[in-house]
Amino acid sequence: MSRVTDPKDFPTVERLDELTSTRLRQERGEINFLPVGEHATGQGSQYIMASFSYSLMNNNRFSDGSYGVYYGTQDLRTAIEETRHHREEFMRATAEGPMMLSQRVVVVVLNGELHDIRGLKSKLPGLYSPTSYAQSQPFGRKLWDEGSKGIAYDSVRHPKGECAAVFRPSILSHCRQDRQLVYEWDGRRISVIYELQEFLKLKK
Repeated sequence: MSRVTDPKDFPTVERLDELTSTRLRQERGEINFLPVGEHATGQGSQYIMASFSYSLMNNNRFSDGSYGVYYGTQDLRTAIEETRHHREEFMRATAEGPMMLSQRVVVVVLNGELHDIRGLKSKLPGLYSPTSYAQSQPFGRKLWDEGSKGIAYDSVRHPKGECAAVFRPSILSHCRQDRQLVYEWDGRRISVIYELQEFLKLKK
């Protein structure tokens, strides 16, 4: 905000964000995209609910944007490869010049039964396409309509990784920030990733 707003206007901009933020409007009960009782509560719930607010109207693997999805992985390496890919896609699409991108790593407890399609890449290639969501989005929509809690699947961006696409925030809890990463975008790709405090470089 400091790059585009005069400091004296911060209170006005913050108030505008409060009035228009999808997440904050959901918290106040002004809008609701989830069944009754499905909101996350307690520690770190704002991080969880952000995925069910800000992802609306954005295409992703298991949603056409009409409902939110919380995506997570079991390990940091997979999380990095998944987020690196999607951040690179966004930066290329908006023709951004070189810059540093701050990425927050959060840890959450998942306690719920998911629809499991792990180990089925060869049988369900359309759900695992690296370039198209034409089959995975209708698949996700059908499960969401049926009340599914989410999907466990193999990572598309990291061969050994596993991911979860969570449809219901109520199965997520105890969310906390673990660390802060920096992604160096060089104008073409994210070439270097390091932890903000330790400056541990993870070269691609």
